[in-house]
Amino acid sequence: MEKNVPVELAFSQKYDREHSEQYLKKHQTGWARRLSHWRDMQVARHALKLAEEPALVLDLPCGAGRFWPLLAENPNRVILAADNSADMLAVARAAQPAELVARVKSFQTSAFAIDLNANAVDCIFCIRLLHHVEAAENRLAILKEFHRVTRDTVILSLWVDGNYKAWKRQRAENRRPAEERAAQNRFVVARSNIENEFKLAGFRIVAHLDFLPCYAMWRTYILRKES
Repeated sequence: MEKNVPVELAFSQKYDREHSEQYLKKHQTGWARRLSHWRDMQVARHALKLAEEPALVLDLPCGAGRFWPLLAENPNRVILAADNSADMLAVARAAQPAELVARVKSFQTSAFAIDLNANAVDCIFCIRLLHHVEAAENRLAILKEFHRVTRDTVILSLWVDGNYKAWKRQRAENRRPAEERAAQNRFVVARSNIENEFKLAGFRIVAHLDFLPCYAMWRTYILRKES
């Protein structure tokens, strides 16, 4: 099988060393962000339980390692962590405790062409990537690559419609000049569309978890590989 060619999305170019360090700090400042971080951890912990506590997990993209402590709560779990940005990986390794970093095997790779064999992991843990991907064909390419690499489950989050914040965002978008709309790099996806893309990629939905039901755009899906 030919190796997939990585797709370079515009947003991925911004994660140099300075931006990676800013990304690390942003979830640690202010009570609102700390509360959001706490809820992210709560949702992720529940998602891992619904995925039956996978033993070998790929955190992709791992960002600054925000979820490494959570993934390491299971002492028997093997953790792989990957990101498209070498600078982000360097920041993650520097920011996390040495004993935690020792448990994590990190490497640089693209979600479009993961540098692992087929069926290499029990679960792909993909938080805060797909809301950056506007084109359905690019989302489907990522999902198909996830299908190749996981032997069982995928946990992923993205922005979906059908809630107050998505309605409010769409109303604001309609008022913005076209050039501003064209420059954005975060997108709301219709639930019907993404759920059909899951099916096309060979997954079924085990469950979904909303950050704040009926209010927030963030939804986490737990998927199981079917075919």
